[in-house]
Amino acid sequence: MSSVALPAMSCRSSGEQVKEIRVCTNRTCRRQGSFQILETLTALAPPELRVTHCACLGRCGSGPNLVALPQGLILRHCATPSRAAEILFSLCGDGREASSSSAVTDALTALALTNNALSQIDAGNFSEAEALLTQALELKPYGGLHRIFKHRSVAKLGMLDYSGALEDISQALALAPNYSEPYICQGDVYVAKGQYDLAEKSYLTCLEIDPSLRRSKPFKVCFVFTLYLALKHRGPSLLRLASMSLAKMNAFSYNVII
Repeated sequence: MSSVALPAMSCRSSGEQVKEIRVCTNRTCRRQGSFQILETLTALAPPELRVTHCACLGRCGSGPNLVALPQGLILRHCATPSRAAEILFSLCGDGREASSSSAVTDALTALALTNNALSQIDAGNFSEAEALLTQALELKPYGGLHRIFKHRSVAKLGMLDYSGALEDISQALALAPNYSEPYICQGDVYVAKGQYDLAEKSYLTCLEIDPSLRRSKPFKVCFVFTLYLALKHRGPSLLRLASMSLAKMNAFSYNVII
């Protein structure tokens, strides 16, 4: 593996697409802030780029360290969100004419607005969150747009703007068809509208994309409740379908929902 300390423009210009970035979260890099770097890269990454954590990449103390795959390019001293955004733009920038510095500034500003909006959502201030996320989208950051649309759909759902929430979900899925989280929000919107059959389909699609959700208790509880309501509306005789669906996802037994 090659190793560099500065962003490697050659990866983007060579035509070989970066498919994955791994961030060392071993003890030394963790103390140097690698989890914050992991969060920043995840938030700003384009949909086709996988960002995950990994074990030690060597040369402890010169991190946090990253590796870009399949090139095997190791990038060191990625200690700040700004540095992470610069590296990400150099590896996976969208080819826009704007300079690297302006693109990175816009991306970091959009990220700050998004994080503020998420705090507002947690506090129940949905209209404030929606306004902040709209500002973030207007900056047109080079990555993470699909996540911002998803977050804004959550804010719109909290505002009871169901059509607006579904529009943002469609935007998120158009950018990232295999992004599972919008399907959860889509299901939540349909539940709020009383459209339980559609909610069931959304949750099942989400599960197909991300089978690991089978181990998520909140998701299983939500899915079971929605499935029960959907089958109840179709008729008592169809409740038997719940057992088949739940068996597929290794969730709860049929006795949980009847």
